[in-house]
Amino acid sequence: MSPSTSPRFFTEREVARHCTPDSCWVLLGTRVYDVSAFLRMHPGGEALIRSRAGKDLSGELEGPPHRHSENARRWMEQYYIGELDRDSCTEVQTLRERKKVGEQMNGKTAEKTTEKQVDEDDEMSPYNRCSPVDLDKDLVDWRKPLAWQVGHLREKYDAWVHQPVDKPIRLFGNPFLEAATKTYWYWVLVVWVPVVFYLSWYCYTTLAQGSTRITITSDFSVPVHKSMFPVLFLMGWFLWSFLEYCIHRFVFHMKPPAHNYYLITLHFLLHGQHHKSPFDGSRLVFPPGLASIVVGLFYIILHSVLPHILGVSVFVGGLCGYVVYDMIHYYLHYGSPKRGTYLYGLKAYHVKHHFEHQRSGFGITTTFWDHPFNTVIPDEKF
Repeated sequence: MSPSTSPRFFTEREVARHCTPDSCWVLLGTRVYDVSAFLRMHPGGEALIRSRAGKDLSGELEGPPHRHSENARRWMEQYYIGELDRDSCTEVQTLRERKKVGEQMNGKTAEKTTEKQVDEDDEMSPYNRCSPVDLDKDLVDWRKPLAWQVGHLREKYDAWVHQPVDKPIRLFGNPFLEAATKTYWYWVLVVWVPVVFYLSWYCYTTLAQGSTRITITSDFSVPVHKSMFPVLFLMGWFLWSFLEYCIHRFVFHMKPPAHNYYLITLHFLLHGQHHKSPFDGSRLVFPPGLASIVVGLFYIILHSVLPHILGVSVFVGGLCGYVVYDMIHYYLHYGSPKRGTYLYGLKAYHVKHHFEHQRSGFGITTTFWDHPFNTVIPDEKF
C-alpha cells in the first residue's frame, strides 16, 4: 500500500476470520498484515505463524528466541494492508468468530464454501495485494530490466542489494536471454542425476576389473580395489562442500568496487539478484547450461591431477554433492522442515544469512567450513 493511500480499517472480527489455511492475517500493534503468501517462506515453519493468526506479533519480533532484523521488519511491511479499528468490535464477537472458524475447519461444508467465496472476494480486493517496492522511489526502475541498471548505483549498490523484496526480477529485455537465466528445480535432477548414476556404474565396474593400479615407483604399484569407490566418492563430495563454501564466500559475495560498473553488474547477475529477491523460485538453482561450465572445470582439474578412473570417481562424488546442494538450497527457501531437525537448523541459519548476516554464514548444506574460516553466524543474546 502506498504511503499516500489512506489506510483501510478492519474490525477485530474481520482480522479473526482470516486464520484459515488459505488466509492468514496478523497484527503489529494496530497495523494489519496479510502474510498468507509468506507462510511457506517463514523459517520457523507455517504452523508457527498459523498458531498466531489474528494476534499481535510485536513481542515475537523482539524475541526470544529470535530477534528479527531490520530487513525482516522491512520485509514484513510488504504485507501491510491496513489498520485495526478497535472500537468496531467487541471481544465477545472475536471469540465467537474464532469458534465459527474452528467449526468450519471441522466439517461444515456449506459454511466453508461461503467462507471460501468471501476469501475469493478478498483476493480481488486491492487491499489484499502487497506492494513489494515503491516503483516511484526505488533506486532502480522495476518496470525495466535490472541487469543494466544496477551498475549505476555505485556506492549505493551494496546496501540496496541486501534489502530483500518479495518481487520477481527481470534481468534482461530479450525474452530468450531472460529465459536462459531461469530454471525450475526439477531440471537439475533431470539433467544431472542420470550422469551421476552412469558415471558411478562406470567407475565401479571399471575398478571391479582389478586392473587399476596406483604407481608409486617404476617398480612398485598399488592395486585399487572396487571397495575403494565409496571412499573416492565421499572424498569428492567432501571436496565439493569446500568448493561450495569458497564459491559462495569469495565469488558470490565479493564486494565489487563502487566505481566499477561491470563488476557490480557481474555480481548482481551471479548472486546479487538472489539476495534482492530471495524467494524468486525460478532462480534458486543453477541453470544446467551455466552449471556445466563449473562442472566441466571441476572434471578437467581432477582428471589432470589423478589417474583417470580415480579422478572420475572423485568427480562423480563432487557432482552428486552439487546436486544435493542445489536441492537443499531450494528447500531451505521453500520447504517447511520440522522443528529440531537438521534441515530446520540449516533453514534458520540460511535465512539469517539473507536477512541480517550477509558477510557470514556461507555454508548451505553444512556449516562445517564456517568454523575454521571464522564466518559462523553468532548466536543471539538477549
